[in-house]
Amino acid sequence: MPIVLTDFARTRLFPRDGRATAIRDCTAAEFERHLNDHAPERVLPGYAPFCKLHVHRNWTSTRASVLPVTAENRHLLRSAYEARSREELPVLVRWFEGLEPPVANYLLPILYSREQLAREGSPIEADWGVVGCLYTMEPQAIPMAPITMMRNALGVEEGGSGVALDREAYRQAVAFWEAHANWR
Repeated sequence: MPIVLTDFARTRLFPRDGRATAIRDCTAAEFERHLNDHAPERVLPGYAPFCKLHVHRNWTSTRASVLPVTAENRHLLRSAYEARSREELPVLVRWFEGLEPPVANYLLPILYSREQLAREGSPIEADWGVVGCLYTMEPQAIPMAPITMMRNALGVEEGGSGVALDREAYRQAVAFWEAHANWR
């Protein structure tokens, strides 16, 4: 089952600006090759039938993407309106500045099927395309950000997937993201 990096994932996971939150110690081509040459420890279901996550032990020095919010670090939270691409509308995001998390134990590439990517206007020459990657301490997914769930529900024309909002999953995501934040 061939796997490729989508252009969307390539620019987010391997940005040219050298940001600390990028995947470290390998190129996009090496990352793609690793996914095709090494079976995942397990495969997790995604939020829709066209989505799945592969669980791999972290073979890089990439750091965990999420940290818990505590009384000691809350003052380091920042926020701004940002878009993931030029085509998308900016949404409110928050992150830590001034913290560096531990090296992640796991990398969980988020895969979309070829058929779904074609529906979204991003055809690929493989069975699966990487659209993102979670960098975690445990071999499990973290909840999708609530704004990503909303964007998905808005449809492909707004940068989403067209999957309806699951209210219970949304509530669980809010509870998680009230207590955690990404870092930069």
